[in-house]
Amino acid sequence: MATLSVKPGQRFTLPDWHTNSHLISADAERQRSASHQVRQEAQALRNETNNQTKWDEHDNCTRLAERISSVNRWKETLDKCLADIDAEIDALAKVKEAAERALQAKNLPLDVSIECLTLRESRRAIDVVRDPVEEELHKEVKVIDKAKRELQQRVNEAFEQLCLLQEARQQLSCDHRCKMEALEIDRVCLSLSVNSPNISFKVNPTRVPDGSTALDEWEQTSQCNKEHAEAEMKASTELREGTVLAIAQTNNELEAQRVATEFALRKRIRDLERAYDELKWQEQNTLEEIAEMEAEIRRLEEDLRRKMQDVKVAHTRLETRTYRPSMELCRDQVQYGLTDEVHQLEGTIRALKQKLAESQDALDALYRQLHRIRTDSGHKANSLVLDNKCVDSRRKLVVPAEEFVPEVDAFNRTVNRALSPLRNGQLERA
Repeated sequence: MATLSVKPGQRFTLPDWHTNSHLISADAERQRSASHQVRQEAQALRNETNNQTKWDEHDNCTRLAERISSVNRWKETLDKCLADIDAEIDALAKVKEAAERALQAKNLPLDVSIECLTLRESRRAIDVVRDPVEEELHKEVKVIDKAKRELQQRVNEAFEQLCLLQEARQQLSCDHRCKMEALEIDRVCLSLSVNSPNISFKVNPTRVPDGSTALDEWEQTSQCNKEHAEAEMKASTELREGTVLAIAQTNNELEAQRVATEFALRKRIRDLERAYDELKWQEQNTLEEIAEMEAEIRRLEEDLRRKMQDVKVAHTRLETRTYRPSMELCRDQVQYGLTDEVHQLEGTIRALKQKLAESQDALDALYRQLHRIRTDSGHKANSLVLDNKCVDSRRKLVVPAEEFVPEVDAFNRTVNRALSPLRNGQLERA
């Protein structure tokens, strides 16, 4: 006869059971209340800190924008000052060269005068007389010597002034480069956000860097550089005006060569423009073909995914039909049809994969060709810019130095020449 087995162990009373349940419920209630309080406090703290962080960031972004605007104003001032001083350097250099040519040109008249005086020393007897011709020759020698001394003094002063201008320009250029770097850094800082990939913790970021300057000192330095450059330019202008008054400019010796060179240069520019336009046309067509090829690849991949799903369906059907009972497990038309479908799909998948690989290879080839086109286009764009700068620079050959004021890029010391709308757009795409 079977007996009821009794599990050994302690037995609790029903009140103990109820008491334990009440304790668990009370503890749960207390824990939920405490958790609710913590959640409320956390929510309040999050709101407060989020608002504080948001306003702090907004204030600093505003300060950064104001600082960028301030530095950019000084950069534009230095741009203009650099352009002016570059123009003044070019103008003074031309005047100095003209003074040197005029000084060189005085050698022949002086030699002729001295030769005449020497020849006249061969006179004999009573003919050795101080006549008006000799007096005029001596006066001519004195006038030429005086002119040479004045021109030499002007050349020396121009050389010294060029050195002073170069020194002032160096200071401006250094200040300009520093402001360009500061602008770039501040613009990067302004563009940073919590989603930026290059943010990280830094060691002691709140330190005051060595060599830091006060805001007044920073502005005073740029102001001093500007005033120094303006003073040197004013002195140079006065020197140029005084030098121009002492010499005569009659130099048209290289006009024919200048015309021939400019003709060849302009012809080269036209050839470069045609080649550049052809490359841009090829680039546009290649980009269109790349877009179509990428779309076709996406369609091939989608078809391949669908075919894989179709294979799964056919495989599943075949596998499921293997569980038919007894005589029902026959090789019927469905069996043959599903088998043919699997083979057909497998062949289709192989063909799609092969075509996808060919399409990828073709796309890679298109990208390589696009890179070649863009590289060559960049080379030709650079050649166009350089040749156009050459055309602008050669204006100095036909415009008098005292009237020539080139439109100079203060940072690169290149001439800013506006391109036509079509060519400008092409260069931007390049």
